[in-house]
Amino acid sequence: MAPNTIFLPTLITLIIFFVHVESTGHKKPENGVAINVTKHFSFPGFNSPNSGHNIMLLGSSTVDKTGRIQIPDKNPKDIDVDLKHLAGRAIYAYPVRVFDPVTRTPASFEATFSFQLETVESNVSKGGDGSGGSGGGSGFTFMLAPDEFTVGRPGPWLGMLNDACAEEYKAVGIEFDTRENVEFGDPNDNHIGINLGSIVSTITINVSEFGLDLKNGEIQRAWIDYQGPNRVLSIRMGPENRGYPSKPVFKGKLDISEFLNEYMFVGFSASTGNFTEIHNLISWNFTSTSRASLRVPLLETCESRLVRGNGGGGGGGGGDLNGFFIFMSVVLLAVVAFVSLYYNRKRGTEKSNAVAMLSEVKERPRPPNKPRRFTISEVSTATRCFDELHKVAHDERSETYHGTLLNGCHVVVKRFSVEYFKSSGVNRRHVCKQIKAMSKLRHPNLVPIRGWCFDHQETMVVYDYVPNGVLDDWLYGNGVLPWSRRLKVVRDVAHALNYLHSQKRAHKNVKTSSVFIDVSVRALLGDFGFVMAGPESNRFMESISQPTDVFEFGVVLLEVVAGRNRYRSRTESDPESDALDSDLLQWAWTMHEMNEKEKVVDVKMGPVLNLDQAIRLVEIGLLCTLKENAGRPNMAEVMEYLNFETEIPKLPTRRPVTLFPYTSTTQLCNNSYMCASFK
Repeated sequence: MAPNTIFLPTLITLIIFFVHVESTGHKKPENGVAINVTKHFSFPGFNSPNSGHNIMLLGSSTVDKTGRIQIPDKNPKDIDVDLKHLAGRAIYAYPVRVFDPVTRTPASFEATFSFQLETVESNVSKGGDGSGGSGGGSGFTFMLAPDEFTVGRPGPWLGMLNDACAEEYKAVGIEFDTRENVEFGDPNDNHIGINLGSIVSTITINVSEFGLDLKNGEIQRAWIDYQGPNRVLSIRMGPENRGYPSKPVFKGKLDISEFLNEYMFVGFSASTGNFTEIHNLISWNFTSTSRASLRVPLLETCESRLVRGNGGGGGGGGGDLNGFFIFMSVVLLAVVAFVSLYYNRKRGTEKSNAVAMLSEVKERPRPPNKPRRFTISEVSTATRCFDELHKVAHDERSETYHGTLLNGCHVVVKRFSVEYFKSSGVNRRHVCKQIKAMSKLRHPNLVPIRGWCFDHQETMVVYDYVPNGVLDDWLYGNGVLPWSRRLKVVRDVAHALNYLHSQKRAHKNVKTSSVFIDVSVRALLGDFGFVMAGPESNRFMESISQPTDVFEFGVVLLEVVAGRNRYRSRTESDPESDALDSDLLQWAWTMHEMNEKEKVVDVKMGPVLNLDQAIRLVEIGLLCTLKENAGRPNMAEVMEYLNFETEIPKLPTRRPVTLFPYTSTTQLCNNSYMCASFK
């Protein structure tokens, strides 16, 4: 141990401490004054470099040529994308302090923004959809969100919340709603709602009473003013060309502190349902002011202390004695410090070399959640040199480990087999490109790829760790997953696949062991399949992979409803049942032919089961396993079926004849000399 590197700074710190104690009269600094923490940003438009760096677009959202943010994107790259049942967000890219946890006081903020809701004319001509009113679809929300990656459900959820995480998801929203959803207590299809942690509005304002129409196509401007210390909210709104309204549409007491974290993300969300509406955000200004306590030294001088001491009478002798001891302590410490310096003069060269060596390995700071390349030493350290105790899964192509990075983050490392690369002649470079491309995708129902490692012939993918295990454990473990959770799981997986397909990507490994469950019982799709092929065969694989995802999702859906694996021997099932086949898909088709689909449903769910919904999901699963040219839907259509918003096409009376049992990407690769995929 070098005294000049550890001991000397400690001595200097002690000297400064004694001097500080003497100068402050042995008193600790008292709490300082309260200060204001202010955040301000302004976007007159959204096509400047400033907005490009500071605005995050999630889901179906884009910036058009005129500098407006549009939700949904009405000019998607894929011209076949239907604008119905889409959701998106546009948020400020950095968290804003909106709550003081010490005083439990919300921040004060002012937000003004102009927007325009374009209702498609065909909506009006078609009439309502059973939710009341005509036109519109569905609404636009200014919100404070706890994270920067969640996109809520489309339709009446306005992209703000969903039924899977509404209970745990802290959010504050002010919605401009153009659909009447009776189940959520909407008064009409032209109202403002104030939402506190729920899609059911705490307060609703009928803006028709103020002569306002959200659906008339005019550019509207809203002014939202919240006084945190007083808990008072004021909302004003009017056409852009009329200026500042003299009368608010709402002003009253509202305590939002229960629904705030210290830091939140500020922005907008919107969605469409059975009808299409384009939500345009034209400009946005925001200012927030929060209170914080700053600890500062006492504003007290030595002179004032001496005056006060002399005036006290009888206290001067004790002060002099204390000063003498302090002085001697400082002198002694100074002598020891000089001796230490002399002792270490000869080690000056070694010290400079050590500092130089440390500077060589210093890394540039990175954003905490941005995917990056890991070194082999980082991954090895995280997994304790790939210790067997940290291994959680393995097959002939890869091994999977649970690890902890140096920053404390828990991850899962999938280490592909070097021998498999060599024996199969796989294009490792092409696989690396696929992994990097997939790491850029972010969705609340996808397991994020934190990074990768391509080092010393090693190929590894680093995923975020999901603590609640995989769907297999929940379906086939000791407990019984209730029906409401099963329904949410399949909807979550459908959301993830629909997002991947909208990004011209496919999962290529859809199965129950690839579905992970987080602490809020939300399903996240992970363990992507990476096609081990050259460019020519990869184009072939991409052309079939999305329909294959739909097929495999249908099988997963049947597994969830039936509570059993896709393959099971007769001895494990009812030995007296002649109809029960060892293949779940064939058995489900047999039950359909016999008009006994209710037998596919897991009876262990008991009386809480909604049998009609379960049978509907069986029909959706069978529909997904049809041939592509015989009615197999895409994932956008599957989502409509799962949300019970669209009638399911009639199934054929007989099971289809397929070339492969499941026509999966993995099986096609295993039967082809051209390619192979990791399971």
